[in-house]
Amino acid sequence: MCFGRCARCVGFKLLILALLSIVANILLYFPNGETRFASEHHLGKYVECLHGILGGGFLVLIPAAVFIGLHNDDCCGCFGHKDCGKSCAMLSSVLAAFVGILGSGYCIIISALGLSHGPYCFTHLQRNWIYPFTESSGGYLFEYNKWSECQEPHNIVQWNVTLFSILLVLGGIEFILCFIQIINGILGGLCGLCCSHEEVSHL
Repeated sequence: MCFGRCARCVGFKLLILALLSIVANILLYFPNGETRFASEHHLGKYVECLHGILGGGFLVLIPAAVFIGLHNDDCCGCFGHKDCGKSCAMLSSVLAAFVGILGSGYCIIISALGLSHGPYCFTHLQRNWIYPFTESSGGYLFEYNKWSECQEPHNIVQWNVTLFSILLVLGGIEFILCFIQIINGILGGLCGLCCSHEEVSHL
C-alpha cells in the first residue's frame, strides 16, 4: 500500500470541502443575496467569525496543498533520496493535518454555536434587532411556528440554519479526513524508515 496516494486522495477531497466552506460562509454574509444587512451591521456575531472562510477554508487549504504535493508514488523515497525523504515528507504531513484539525474544529464549534444561538433579526414583537431564540438553546430549530418572529431579513432563520448546518457537516468531514491523514502520515513515515533500514542492511 502506498501512503502517498492515500494522502493525495485526502488532499483533493479537502480542497473541494475547503472551497465549499468558503462559499457557504460568504453566503451567510448576504441573506437572500442582499448586501444591505452586512453594510448596516445587522449580522449575527457568529456569522462574522469567519469560521468557514478562515477555519474550514484557508486553514484546511494548507494541509490540502501539502497532501497533494506528496506526488511521488514510491513509498520508500522522495525527492530522489530513498533513505529518508519519503518518511520525512509523510511525517511533515502530520503537522499539516494538525493545522487542518484546528481549522475544521473551529468551523464545527462556531457552526454549532450559531445554530444554538439563533439568528440576529428584526422582530415584530420588540420592534428591534435582537437574538429572539438565545434562551431556547437550539430548541427553536424544531419550533417552526416561531420562525416567523423574524421579519428582517426575510427567511433569515431558514437561511442561517441551512448554511450553518452545511458548514457543520463540512467541518466534520474535514476533521475526520485530517485525522485519517494523521494516522496515514505516521504509518507512512514508519514505512519509509523501515524501507530505508532494509536498504542499508542490503548494502
